[in-house]
Amino acid sequence: MKKMTISEHFSELRRRILYVLGFFVLTFCLGWFVAPWVQEFITAPLIGVWADAQMLYTGITDALMVRLSLTMLVAIMLSVPVLLYQVWAFVAPGLHKGEKDFIIPIFIFSPLLFLCGAAFAFYILFPSVFAFFLELGQMAPVPAIVMPDVRDYVSFAIGLLKVFGIAFQLPLVLVLLNRAGVLSRERVVAARRYAIVFIVIAAAILTPPDVVSQVLLALPMWGLFELSILFMKK
Repeated sequence: MKKMTISEHFSELRRRILYVLGFFVLTFCLGWFVAPWVQEFITAPLIGVWADAQMLYTGITDALMVRLSLTMLVAIMLSVPVLLYQVWAFVAPGLHKGEKDFIIPIFIFSPLLFLCGAAFAFYILFPSVFAFFLELGQMAPVPAIVMPDVRDYVSFAIGLLKVFGIAFQLPLVLVLLNRAGVLSRERVVAARRYAIVFIVIAAAILTPPDVVSQVLLALPMWGLFELSILFMKK
């Protein structure tokens, strides 16, 4: 393969960056039109456990800000695969086979694990957490009307989806560190009890202050930790 000069490398990098930015602009425009559907989808878990659901816009610009945040979310989600492909296409020609074998799982499994974590939060965590919060609001010692703020809800929901998506990266990180020779399987097994304590503390910090959401994050993280041990080399 012909070696490229530094100027050719920069030209190639600029071309790929412009391609990603152009694709991001297109998906942002698309996201503006699909944002209402995304908002309806992301509020479905709350509507499912709340028969007389009513949400509130507290500011005159709230509707615009919610739509912009959802538009950005759509653009980022659709652009990430293109970004990963462009990064891979740029760096792959200069990598050895061993380096490719190390990096390829990151590009493949990291997005998949993130989606699995977000799906777990959306379909399993959200209904139980929202039911708990609504019940807590209805048990208030003073007369109260439960009417969540739309902007707060969207920010809260997206934040939890990110937390679970990142938390589900745990097995990939552990296995890659093991394959790189940084972390041995025996060392991980010996530190299991400390890892469980760390997982419980992390779940308590990253989730809302209720036992249900903390347990629903800690249990899958513990399961993923045990699963990653199975894929580690001795």
